[in-house]
Amino acid sequence: MLKAEPTYTFPESNHPIVKSLFHHSDQELLTLFQNYPDQGKYFVTIFCRYGMIVQTLIQHSVRSPVQADYLFAQTWQHIFYELRGLDLREGADPSNENTTLQNWLINVTAISLNEVEIPPVESIRYSLQVAPPPLWCYVRQVLDQLEALLRLILLMSETFHWSETRIAAYLQAEGETISSQEIKSLLQQGYHHLDNNLPEDIKAIYFNDDMEQVSTSINQFLQVSKEPKS
Repeated sequence: MLKAEPTYTFPESNHPIVKSLFHHSDQELLTLFQNYPDQGKYFVTIFCRYGMIVQTLIQHSVRSPVQADYLFAQTWQHIFYELRGLDLREGADPSNENTTLQNWLINVTAISLNEVEIPPVESIRYSLQVAPPPLWCYVRQVLDQLEALLRLILLMSETFHWSETRIAAYLQAEGETISSQEIKSLLQQGYHHLDNNLPEDIKAIYFNDDMEQVSTSINQFLQVSKEPKS
């Protein structure tokens, strides 16, 4: 029998910032999300409104809870980027007549179920509780803004737990002239960039505006990758 127990209960839906947006219609939330990309609360509210539907569809199609969580996160990452250009207003696209946000999300989920290649359970390193999809999307967005070398150093440190010395040795073997002390300085720059560039409302919702907790949680977060082990 397929698993139906939810593995994520959307605790962010109880945050005052999110609760204050519940009265908005789907179209209003979509427009606000598109018009204010520096604010994360609108996407979080959409996630809370429809996350259970997406989760249920996936859980009834994927037997393994670990694989279901992985696909759930991958699906919301795809939704995050596609929502930026989505237009559900009447007449915007004659081929999508009467399409609602809910129907669109169900269609995206169906596509994910059919097209996303799910890795074996033993190769997945992902925790839905540590890295809920909205948080992952915004951290990933900030990481993508980092200079390539800085992003690589940050991920080697947190994902693979490499020391500054080992990172420096690896980069030197790849032709980068860099010392372990410089690696330490670059790591500090990377964390500072993450702290400063995550939307303030995302930090409030997931880290309770505690700057020390932001740094600690980001460190923990980066150690949980959605990507399977190589």
